[in-house]
Amino acid sequence: MRLRKHTPFVPVAVATTLLATGCFASTSGPVDGEQRLRVVMMLPPRSGLSPLSDDAFKLSRWSTAETLVTLDANGDPRPALAEKWRWSDERTWTFTLRSGVTFHDGTPLTAKDVVRSLTRAAGAAPKPRILDGVELAVAGKGDTVSVTTAVADPLLPQRLSSPQLSILAARAYRGKTVDPVGAGTGAFVLKKVNGTSSATLDRNEDYWGGRPKAPGIDVRFVPDGTARAAALRSGEADIVEAVPVSQASLLKEDQITEVPMPRTNTLYLNTRRGVFRDPAMRAAARAAVDAEPLVKGVYEGRADVAEGLLGPAIPWAKQRPERAKRTPAGDPKGRRITIGTFTDRAELPEVAAALQQQLRTAGFRVKLEIREYANIESDALAGKFDAFVLSRATVLDSGDPAAYLYSDFAGDGSFNISQLADPAVDKALEKASSTPTGAARRKAVLEAEAAVLNTDAAVPMLHERVIQGDAANVVNSAKDPRERLLVTADTHLR
Repeated sequence: MRLRKHTPFVPVAVATTLLATGCFASTSGPVDGEQRLRVVMMLPPRSGLSPLSDDAFKLSRWSTAETLVTLDANGDPRPALAEKWRWSDERTWTFTLRSGVTFHDGTPLTAKDVVRSLTRAAGAAPKPRILDGVELAVAGKGDTVSVTTAVADPLLPQRLSSPQLSILAARAYRGKTVDPVGAGTGAFVLKKVNGTSSATLDRNEDYWGGRPKAPGIDVRFVPDGTARAAALRSGEADIVEAVPVSQASLLKEDQITEVPMPRTNTLYLNTRRGVFRDPAMRAAARAAVDAEPLVKGVYEGRADVAEGLLGPAIPWAKQRPERAKRTPAGDPKGRRITIGTFTDRAELPEVAAALQQQLRTAGFRVKLEIREYANIESDALAGKFDAFVLSRATVLDSGDPAAYLYSDFAGDGSFNISQLADPAVDKALEKASSTPTGAARRKAVLEAEAAVLNTDAAVPMLHERVIQGDAANVVNSAKDPRERLLVTADTHLR
């Protein structure tokens, strides 16, 4: 099947939108000869930049909110706001705070602040996904904070690296919402948020990690991928995240960076109601999906065909165990299904259209429902679609795939689009979550992946590569496959 290629022409409607919104005009000029960074983001805030939502990743990518722990390239924990930590007893970890850290409002970082932030996150509804299945209590004394879990949790330091567990000043917690403006500890101070259109950050002159090299960041939110790429081509943006594959070939080679990332494009099948409640129909859908044309056509070769839920960004995923015998595919006999997806990732509507044709060929009658992500997420989580196409990060916040697998496929997982409730899967996920880090945990994770795939609740199609756009004069922007970092204290324009 030959899929339609994107045209390089920028539609008049897109150009008009840019002019009407002033999307890429910087809010400030040079500061003592230094240029502010103009950054274009894909998804606008959905929860007022609350760190208890996915908006937390924006705060992390702008280096404004920080956590106790960070992760290195291998996913191992490294010091951030905590200088060191130890496993004090079977269920308790004790963290020693870094000295000399102040919040953006001038108040010093104390154990009381850490207790407040982590306790608020642990009691949130819904919880930050990294705390799925985790109960914890936090106590502070002097320069130390103790975190006690209901059961032994060898992954706790990695969990505390999640941007959703950022530590903010007391001022952020006035009322029921969490407001991060002026409340972080990072290299840049969040000064202003203009709804879903823009944000402004200034350099934190008192940053504990040293004076940031850029005077500030001017952020614009532009869901349209063609418009984001056009901003880089025209010189109206310095850094652009998530350049669509259709636009990559239109940019200069030195303007793009392509990195395999732990993100899988997956077809989730509703196992609780509708056509795909029947395992034979799920097997029929799995058998009908051919990822090769999607990689070659929609992604123009800038992706990898999936062998499982975990991809090439996780090297040890190749050591998969043999799967159990799969359920034989049934005959769809013209059964009607609705596939949902969203427009925010430019490739997904095309993927859904290609799947529509493949599933029709297999005998299904297929309807597509495509909206912006903010307007479709709640329906997807409520199980209102027979199937859903999603681009999903597979190491999530902890750098460990067990958290993603639990969130998406456990019976009580917070992001269970497949509505899966399978005892064998839950047992495998519990084992993976409780096994100490190292080879044994990796083996348990792969066994849990196999248990999920045996249900055909999810059909992994391809593993994406992140494509980031940088102007030629950008220095030291982060190319982070986990999508946690973008602008750091070392990022600037030459």
